[in-house]
Amino acid sequence: MKKNFSFRIFSALAMMLVLGSCAMNGIFLHPYTLHENDRFSEYVEEKKDTLTLCFDETCQPSIIDSKKNKVELPYTMESRFFPNRVGDSINAWLFSPLGNYNGVTIYFLHGNAGNVVYQYAFVTPFVKRGFQVFMIDYSGFGFSEGFATREAVYIDATDGLQYLLNDSGIQYDHLLIYGQSLGGHLSTVIANENQDKIDGLIIEGAFSSHKDVASDRVPVLGRIFTKEMYSGEKNIVGLNKPVLIIHSIEDETIKFKHGERLYSLANEPKEFYQIDKPHIYGPLYYADSIVSKMNKLVPSP
Repeated sequence: MKKNFSFRIFSALAMMLVLGSCAMNGIFLHPYTLHENDRFSEYVEEKKDTLTLCFDETCQPSIIDSKKNKVELPYTMESRFFPNRVGDSINAWLFSPLGNYNGVTIYFLHGNAGNVVYQYAFVTPFVKRGFQVFMIDYSGFGFSEGFATREAVYIDATDGLQYLLNDSGIQYDHLLIYGQSLGGHLSTVIANENQDKIDGLIIEGAFSSHKDVASDRVPVLGRIFTKEMYSGEKNIVGLNKPVLIIHSIEDETIKFKHGERLYSLANEPKEFYQIDKPHIYGPLYYADSIVSKMNKLVPSP
């Protein structure tokens, strides 16, 4: 009897995970949508004022102060839309520094939650230091149409890079891919498949594979029942471009061992940058040192 009971429990668990193998999208993706009338306000000590990020009828972002005056920034930010291969309209933001552009553009792939507004603070430290940044929202995130799935994320990241490469209005001398968390895992795939078009790859707080991170959440069964649609660890082996891997020893979201695993599989030239602070907070606390290391990824003039 006990044997039968145990078998039934295992079968039920297995069935739940199999049904959830679409399942595991819930572990990997937590999108938040945006609407034209959304407002995001925060008191900024430096300005001694409450600043608000808002949108116009074409979804163009701007920042206004408490008197509703537009705040002048050391960069521009422009909302763009492009169709992905399945016909959904995907939103992207282009950040361009004013006056100090260093000729390097970053294709930024953000993490599994929120949208471009939530990820905004992670890219502006680089823009303020002279980098141009092109960041997309995956299907179902922000203003992007479609549904958030792991397959859609891959399609959007691939098509977003193609849009960036084909847009003559986005000028650059060098192109880097920077991915955080889920975007870090994804960026290894996109970089490997397009390595003739980029100069280097930066990965921060990334997991080594879907199976590995699912196993962290649901030991044994997570690995068994998670479909590995595309694998960071398999793709990084084939990448022959300079790689910078950043991971915090204090990361409680993606274990430090994932960064070590990716680094062990990467080809030279490569660098592992161990930092402190929470998951993917590198740009907020280590922007200067990250920028110094990123500059080493691009060929000297």
